[in-house]
Amino acid sequence: MPETLPAKRRVVFVVGSGRSGTSTMSCTLQTLGMHVPQPEVDADETNPKGFGEPQWVVDLHEELLQRCNVQVSDARPSAWFEAGKLSTFEPLRTRLHTWLESQFVEGGTEVVIKDPRMAWFLGLWRSAALRCDAVPAYVTMLRPVTEVVGSKQQYYGSKFGEVNRTAAWVNMMLHTERSTRGSARAFVRYDDMLTDWTIPLFGIGQQFDLDAVKSASANDIRKVHAFIDPSLRRVQLTWDEIEVPVRLRDIAEESWQNLNKLADDGGDTPAVHDRLDELRAAYAEMYDESEAIAQSTAVAARREGLAKKPGPNVLPPGPGRGADRLPHGIRAMVPARARRWLRRAFGKQR
Repeated sequence: MPETLPAKRRVVFVVGSGRSGTSTMSCTLQTLGMHVPQPEVDADETNPKGFGEPQWVVDLHEELLQRCNVQVSDARPSAWFEAGKLSTFEPLRTRLHTWLESQFVEGGTEVVIKDPRMAWFLGLWRSAALRCDAVPAYVTMLRPVTEVVGSKQQYYGSKFGEVNRTAAWVNMMLHTERSTRGSARAFVRYDDMLTDWTIPLFGIGQQFDLDAVKSASANDIRKVHAFIDPSLRRVQLTWDEIEVPVRLRDIAEESWQNLNKLADDGGDTPAVHDRLDELRAAYAEMYDESEAIAQSTAVAARREGLAKKPGPNVLPPGPGRGADRLPHGIRAMVPARARRWLRRAFGKQR
């Protein structure tokens, strides 16, 4: 059964894949009066109207991801286990609780926190919220996987390809949905936000009993109308424009179709949950098979890395050491003792 919202403190966590409208949601809730912890991440060309992300939260998540060796968009099902282990670390739980408590003291009883990295650490945040006597509520933003992948390719470069980004989307969204079951939650389509934001937002205000939303002034509403710009949906791709294996495409598309149902009135049903569980299992099975097939490639890459790493008594490749880089005629003019000193000195600098 969903948790009962208390009479006072509210903390809304905006979750979902990056490039799916999480910033639009967070900034809208902020404009209507909810507190976004300061300072915020600065706007840039990828998000010219702002991110609505607390810098402290982003820095913390970067630290935690590095600690557990997980990427922001990680396609490995096992990454959830690695990240989840941190949720039992009491000093970390206390650290989050202390910071979140300070936000209620400074910003009032209704706080909104957004960062796509947050999905990896929802257990930590839930614990922090409960310790602050604030039951968490979750807003998950939904955008077609093809548009998310295309947007990331356009704005984040090509370090990861379309296949990896598609797999990471499936992994992220299916586990995020599972992690928020049993809590107060809402699913909002990015397209619905751009078409008429008032419908999903005021629905969230009623569902979560958010005073800031329910009592928003006409001036606040005008500000949101000015803020939300449908032209910012600059990437609209289909499967015809993204090359991924058929099996992955099918799992991703069916995942999107079932997640999309959760945004309908009365759509958050056990039947949909069951199908999403089946899809999550199917994805994990496919990933395990792919990982087993690619094991030789992983071993070869590891051997190549070890081969390139110089041993303790092996000089790294290069044009030579210290004095040996000098032309022979000049080198011959340097006394042997001085040449030995140069070798030692330049060798230490290397």
